[in-house]
Amino acid sequence: MPQTQHQDENGQPGDEGDLSDLLSELRILLPGAQMLTAFLIILPFNGGFAKIVQAEKVVFLLTFFLSMTSLVLLSAPAIQHRVMRPLQDRERFKRVADRIMMCGAFSLALAFILGTNLVMSEVFGHIAGIIAGVLMGSLIICMWWWLPLHLKSSKKI
Repeated sequence: MPQTQHQDENGQPGDEGDLSDLLSELRILLPGAQMLTAFLIILPFNGGFAKIVQAEKVVFLLTFFLSMTSLVLLSAPAIQHRVMRPLQDRERFKRVADRIMMCGAFSLALAFILGTNLVMSEVFGHIAGIIAGVLMGSLIICMWWWLPLHLKSSKKI
């Protein structure tokens, strides 16, 4: 399917679509980060939380911090876009927003990995938690980074 190029008011190829695409991608990532964070916020108030071992509490705190960090980073471009309106340097904004989004995705990926480890460790034990965390990390690396870069370099998209 051919890629459509967005045009500016003069009919020239424009970059407005790139910014719209970026903001749409953020709208897809944010609910995952929000749901994970919501789960993590209520977890310490669960009666059984006090019974988990200290190492699991450290994993929980790291997961919570990374999840909150991902929320801040993934929401930042939309808020910055609103605060900076009208944009004076759209290209610079997109470059910075893209980097912020990727940092947010990285934080979210780490939170997913640690969250997987935390749950599996509690349910099946420490070794199962490590294995599940490694599997989740491998899945994220493959689906979020390796596959898109592979398809881009092999021109299969």
